[in-house]
Amino acid sequence: MGGQSSDARDSSLETMGPPPPKRGYNKYATGCAMLASLASILLGYDIGVMSGAELFIKDDLKLNDTQIEILLGVLNLYSLVGSFAAGFTSDWIGRRYTIVFAATIFFTGALLMGFATNYAFLMVGRFVAGIGVGYALMIAPTYTAEVAPASSRGFLTSFPEVFINSGILLGYVSNYAFSHLRESLGWRLMLGVGAIPSVFLGLGVLAMPESPRWLIMQGRLAEARKVLEKTSDTPEEAKLRLSDIKIAAGIPEDCDDDVVPMPKKTRSRGVWKDLLVRPTPSVRRVLIAAVGLHFFQQASGIDSVVLYSPKVFEKAGIQGNTKLLGTTVAVGFTKTLFILVATFLLDRVGRRPLLLTSFAGMILSLAGLGLGLTAAEHHTDGHLPWAVGLSIACVLAYVAFFSIGAGPITWVYSSEIFPLRLRAVGASIGVAVNRVTSGVITMTFISLYKAISLGGSFFLYGGIAAVAWVFFFTYLPETRGRTLEDMEELFGKEKEVDKQTKEENRVEMVNASNRNGNTR
Repeated sequence: MGGQSSDARDSSLETMGPPPPKRGYNKYATGCAMLASLASILLGYDIGVMSGAELFIKDDLKLNDTQIEILLGVLNLYSLVGSFAAGFTSDWIGRRYTIVFAATIFFTGALLMGFATNYAFLMVGRFVAGIGVGYALMIAPTYTAEVAPASSRGFLTSFPEVFINSGILLGYVSNYAFSHLRESLGWRLMLGVGAIPSVFLGLGVLAMPESPRWLIMQGRLAEARKVLEKTSDTPEEAKLRLSDIKIAAGIPEDCDDDVVPMPKKTRSRGVWKDLLVRPTPSVRRVLIAAVGLHFFQQASGIDSVVLYSPKVFEKAGIQGNTKLLGTTVAVGFTKTLFILVATFLLDRVGRRPLLLTSFAGMILSLAGLGLGLTAAEHHTDGHLPWAVGLSIACVLAYVAFFSIGAGPITWVYSSEIFPLRLRAVGASIGVAVNRVTSGVITMTFISLYKAISLGGSFFLYGGIAAVAWVFFFTYLPETRGRTLEDMEELFGKEKEVDKQTKEENRVEMVNASNRNGNTR
């Protein structure tokens, strides 16, 4: 990238000044983000529905605890296949058709699970559905980030998390609705109904434009320009976004052709080297921040609470599948309600205050839950009303605090901090860490609470959340109101440049001193 292009872009940013007061969200970009984020419902529905379905699957198929752990958690590992494949597929056939492909795969997986006759058959369905979930998890935030204008980037890129929570709630409702049927039919309908959201997703994609970034990567500048004009707040912002994407794609900034030929070779090898082998200090800090966010989001136990909430409530003292699933619906409703609150605060309050508040609340909630469950486990004569009440209140508080910060900000923050050239690969690394951590947590939860008790498990998650709070407080800067081009500077590039300048000045002073000494 030439200096002239960079200077021109900086000049444009200075001319534009601070963003004007918001006059409302861009309706076209909001519609595109909502349609793309429908893909996230697939993951949410699977998480929610399996929490209740496993109660009936275990009895109907005569499964042991280890098989249930694997059944519930292995989807996260299967989704890694889809997440990594989605990067190649989305560059090959485009973002829109990748979303259609994800919906088709999940549709197939849901039907296979619904018609499963034994554990092996069910695991095949989980594998297919997991690949679909991996595709959806990768493509939804990527597409949304690429169409979102700067003024509402936090709001729109939080949509995938909103739809994940909506899917979880739908899964809980499905559990409750079909729990009255006979055991062998109920859980099959719970899983099979998951095919319905994927049909709506596949049809909804037809109303979406293609990602402007992908269009420019294909040399289709005229089409990208039209999309950017519709998804930007002002014509000036559309021109600036077009200019930045063209520079990143290796197209001259002053090129105004409708279609330009693009080289076929990829720079992915160089991207991996710049991220993992020889990163600059600012890129290293960005990568550590993204990996840390994704790790701590899952390591603090959210999937254990969501997937095993019926078992948690049972241990607290609630009896009967209907009561257990009814209480679980309240968890899903609370989680969805507070994620909606978070979407409207992200661009007003900022990422950092919400994230720190979120984890502080999660620490207290996990401590209270651990206390309630420990008391309930050690009380053998009936159940303790205060322990039941405390456990339910702390689970609801935990998912509420998670939803106002840890849930959406992990995806928003990690999608905006990577430099443009490294963003796709960086995002895939974040998704991989997220899914592996989630898989390990969910596949070991039953074994963990048998080893250290249920209350002890949540005390452990609370300790991890406390470490996370310290990491976020000391390591993550605020990104609200900063353009995507500012991120490297925010994470340390400015310091690197200052250090280099000081070093050059020192060398010049030494050389000047040597020259003066020689003349004497």
